[in-house]
Amino acid sequence: MKIGIDLGGTNVRMGIVSNGKIISRVAEPCKANEPEEAVIGQLKGMIHQLINQDIESIGIGVPSVVDAERGIVYNVANIPSWKEVHLKDILEEEFKIPVSVNNDCNCFALGEHYFGEGNGFSNIVAVALGTGVGAGIIIDGKLYNGDNTGAGEIGCLPYLEYDYESYCSSSYFVREHGITGREAFDKASEGDDEALMIWKEAGHHIGNLMKVILFAYDPSVIIMGGSISNAYKFFAPAMMETLDTFPYPETVKKLEIRISKKEDISILGASVLY
Repeated sequence: MKIGIDLGGTNVRMGIVSNGKIISRVAEPCKANEPEEAVIGQLKGMIHQLINQDIESIGIGVPSVVDAERGIVYNVANIPSWKEVHLKDILEEEFKIPVSVNNDCNCFALGEHYFGEGNGFSNIVAVALGTGVGAGIIIDGKLYNGDNTGAGEIGCLPYLEYDYESYCSSSYFVREHGITGREAFDKASEGDDEALMIWKEAGHHIGNLMKVILFAYDPSVIIMGGSISNAYKFFAPAMMETLDTFPYPETVKKLEIRISKKEDISILGASVLY
């Protein structure tokens, strides 16, 4: 049995994983705006709720650049006090078992590869579309980190006057249309023409992001997760229309695009880091 942890600026979620299933789970709102030690204390307290003598290791996904070898996290998104945290050393000292730390989107990709929509594929890009835009990359069946676990930071690539994150995440709806993604989803679900048009625009931007992924990684499957992916039926036609302009049509024909289906897939992914 292992413990997998998904640390975010909004929530901390973790569970005991055995044979690919979560058998016990805890979750709390993250103390993101409190001092560094408060968040560390929260993590320790939650782990203590789960830990037992059968736990072999702990894996944790963090929304930041990570020195995965040494388990150091830097400048964690939405946790301002976490500038440089030696998380592996801190948790190993507390719990006396091996700890592995990696980027949260990489944990998402590992989860999909082993337990989700990417099972059976060797080359995978798992894209998280939500508050931000990030991705985890599986190449030849192995996680590709890059030197700083930054290989999947596709949201930061320049696009139009900003970057892809500015057009493919929830911030796009507020900035360009004065509406939240959730509100746009609810209105589109009611058949509102203006909301449907907003999702069509978003679909074209997401389609351009898919083209970048094809150029950079040429995966067998792209798996979408995050809150924006819940609106797939509203943006998919425009996304595919844009993908049809990709210069290598056979690549698009072979590509599979899937939607993540398991809520705790990142916890499962974190559990296999070690």
